[in-house]
Amino acid sequence: MLAICNNLGLLADQFFPAEAGAGYTASPYLGLLGEHRADFSVFSGVSHPNVDGGHPADVCFLTAAPHPGSSSFRNTISLDQVIAEQIGTRTRFPSLTLGVNTRTRSLSWTGSGVAIPPEDKAADVFRQLFLQGSAAEVTAQLRRLDTGRSILDAVAGQASALRRDLPAPDRERLDQYFTSVRELEQRLQASRGWEQRPKPAVNVPVPIDPANPAAYMEKVRVMYDLARLAFETDSTRAITLMLDGVSTPALELAESTLTDGYHNLSHHGKSEKKRGELRRIDEWHMRLLAKLLTDLKATREDGGPLLDRTMVLYGSNFGDANAHTCFNLPTVLAGGGFRHGRHHAFSTAHNYPLPNLFVSMLQRMGIPAERFASSTGTFRGLEFAG
Repeated sequence: MLAICNNLGLLADQFFPAEAGAGYTASPYLGLLGEHRADFSVFSGVSHPNVDGGHPADVCFLTAAPHPGSSSFRNTISLDQVIAEQIGTRTRFPSLTLGVNTRTRSLSWTGSGVAIPPEDKAADVFRQLFLQGSAAEVTAQLRRLDTGRSILDAVAGQASALRRDLPAPDRERLDQYFTSVRELEQRLQASRGWEQRPKPAVNVPVPIDPANPAAYMEKVRVMYDLARLAFETDSTRAITLMLDGVSTPALELAESTLTDGYHNLSHHGKSEKKRGELRRIDEWHMRLLAKLLTDLKATREDGGPLLDRTMVLYGSNFGDANAHTCFNLPTVLAGGGFRHGRHHAFSTAHNYPLPNLFVSMLQRMGIPAERFASSTGTFRGLEFAG
């Protein structure tokens, strides 16, 4: 699973088709994905129940935790981390958490509601995935893993003694800490075994990360290529990617540089000039997504396209970034062995729960989940292929 959140959304009138079902007329944006029409489903009238708060909602894209803007908000486990907990030991990396133009806004959250910081340098992740260290470096890494475990054991023992003297609310927080420690210990142990196995070899150079945040689309392309390589080598089976436009300056696109920052353009106030520049950004997003699907389809695994075995979820926490609304979220699911080619249209006034899609995705991963967050079951109308 590759889950992508564009945290400034897409222009709704350019994204959503007018008709439902298999015979829908492609919208301007979906027309850019036309080559893959049979490989994806588009959804309208979906959202996370009680997830509001505007920009803070991006960290709930894969958790569906309610009211992220409230002072008492505490996040919950994200979809990718449920996958990592269940099948993460089968690969070198239980999951990868990536970001474009952010090292703080994360889509990945542990069972105790702790954010996993995203990696925003594709070159660094590439080296972790594919460059084999010397024998001495491997030994040193194993030593660091063992040291990490002994430190955790010592801290846990001290914290356990402290717990007896704490009031109930603080004991609850300490228990959450214990849970995080146990999760990390399990991952450290799994890492130790993988350090002794050779890394996969890939016949591609280390990617070059653009230094300028304005080269946003090139950064997105590099991350998509990295995700494909990670899946192709079965280095992980769960990747999240936060596309953060909030602090991104005026974008450098192939044809020209835009006149305003991405965030300001998203608050277009119905200005046709700003909407025009925002359309250019959105169209680039769709072209890069189309290229990713093309590359996954061209990559073979056991005689079939890798796309058939890869769920690509693309969406946003915003239905309308201009109005800061978090309902009617633009959402696409491609690949992964589902029956695609349809527009699944639900009520824009009374949205269908998007967490139902997450239940279906977990089941497609072979995880026997019946619920996720505020779900009411599996996603209605979305079927497995074959």
